[in-house]
Amino acid sequence: QVQLVESGGGLVQAGGSLKLSCAASGRTFASHVMGWFRQARGKEREFVAAISWNGGNTLYADSVKGRFTISRDNAKNTVYLQMNDLKPEDMAIYYCAADVTYYSPGYLPETSWQYDYWGQGTQVTVSS
Repeated sequence: QVQLVESGGGLVQAGGSLKLSCAASGRTFASHVMGWFRQARGKEREFVAAISWNGGNTLYADSVKGRFTISRDNAKNTVYLQMNDLKPEDMAIYYCAADVTYYSPGYLPETSWQYDYWGQGTQVTVSS
């Protein structure tokens, strides 16, 4: 069982930055693929970024590539999402997710149904 708790959301002006954190419980965190998803009001949940168990491999949605950075600290059981140059269209509830499936090296899941555990979400609001 993995419990995830997101933090770091808030209100920011367009062009600003935020850093989200996701603290995970459980001794197996270091072996899990971790991902970030977001859901804007009235829209479906969408993939944002994913990171392999050791941080050596990352994957980003085209809409955030070059602006967002996913990272992890396995010693702290925490995954991060650094968000720069935020745009109004980035406004959403951001969710952290853990995938306990073992994947071949180089592969990272980007669909929500592949992830096994989810946090409660943190709101990111971007004012224009």
